[in-house]
Amino acid sequence: MKYATGLFLIATSGVSAFAPSSQTFIPAKIGEARRSQVSRFMADDEEQFDQEKFIAESKEMRLKHLEEQAMFALKVSCENYGNAVFPNALIAGDVVITHLLDRLGYLKDGKCTIMCVDTFHLFPETMEFLKEIEDHYGFKAEVFCAEGVDVGDKDGYDSKYGANLWKEDIEQYDKVCKVEPFQRGLKTLNTNCIINGRTRWQGFERAWIDQFENAPIGGGLAKCNPLAYWTLEDTFDYIAKYNVPHHPLHAEGYPSIGDAKDTIPIPEDGSTKFVDFKFEGDKTPWLDYASERKGRFVGLANKDGSTKTECGIHVAGAEKTFDRDLWEDSAVKGLATPEAATEVIKGGKPAVVAVYAPWCQFCQGMEDEFAAFAEQADIDVYKFRGDEKRDFVQAELNTESFPTVNVIKADGTVVKYDSEARTVDAFNDFVKETLAAVEA
Repeated sequence: MKYATGLFLIATSGVSAFAPSSQTFIPAKIGEARRSQVSRFMADDEEQFDQEKFIAESKEMRLKHLEEQAMFALKVSCENYGNAVFPNALIAGDVVITHLLDRLGYLKDGKCTIMCVDTFHLFPETMEFLKEIEDHYGFKAEVFCAEGVDVGDKDGYDSKYGANLWKEDIEQYDKVCKVEPFQRGLKTLNTNCIINGRTRWQGFERAWIDQFENAPIGGGLAKCNPLAYWTLEDTFDYIAKYNVPHHPLHAEGYPSIGDAKDTIPIPEDGSTKFVDFKFEGDKTPWLDYASERKGRFVGLANKDGSTKTECGIHVAGAEKTFDRDLWEDSAVKGLATPEAATEVIKGGKPAVVAVYAPWCQFCQGMEDEFAAFAEQADIDVYKFRGDEKRDFVQAELNTESFPTVNVIKADGTVVKYDSEARTVDAFNDFVKETLAAVEA
């Protein structure tokens, strides 16, 4: 009898890995009942080794363990903390967590609240699916969106922040549409423990997460990752086992679903799908390590030029895309309201007005030169923050993008500065030319 890593093994020699034999190694510590079952199966030399059966049984054992582990994490979060909150993005892992929370009774007894962030750029199917699972499980999600905009009011969002904010500044878009409403939601719901679906399998940025950690934003909140040790294959195995309601776009070729503007199928031809609780096509493009989110953030880059892989919610400091206004303590005068800007336009004397957004890198880039220009200018120089008053600046101040600099003539005519040269001399020349044309 030999010993190996604490297990009693029955010696054998010259046995093929797939040829059953009464002398095949059988771990002695697998449990007497299971050992007896395996021994009886292998005693029949004529019976073939059932590889698929053993793989299926081992996967079932793994899934049971992962399920128990995830339920343990959820119990810790919901039983020991006040107002546990689950920000649910309705992707594969999140629907598994929703199912587990329902099985544990936490959706009905109020020990866990489901929160959703509507970016106003989601697929139409996403919010429709939210209603579906609300009805299925009997809960009502708390939905949060960009500050100052009513839930579902896309026109209101476009008016205040601009339909193309994500093109102008993706980091500011993340702050406005994702990070700020996420943080506001946690504060509104008064939580001290958040639950989320991140896993080690999703990529190198998450390869070392554990089931429990502190949240990087929100003042050190407790953070629970119940699926931390699951693979994406485990997730879909679980969905199939329990017929868990899942996002309809999985059947259209999407392994993960985010904003419609930057999410694509993987592969792009949509040949891999999850339909009727089983895969169609080659599932490896979805299930390989770090492949789940390959179809997310497509075509997006951070300000430093690096490839975008995170939305900002799970990144420390991402909520601070700017922490100050522009032209503070300078000769540039602030116009706080559209009414104040209108007074300048109709004031009967020349002026310069820069329409800006404090997060805009091009506005930041001209900050010093425009301040120096204002310091030596012989007419009033103003700033008006335009990213929150889009309709007004488009209609009255020639603004389609930031920054936009205008010279206001005495008769109220607003003349746009079209050059990309943003220096003191360039601004001086434009003002002189514009006002000289009036005198002529």
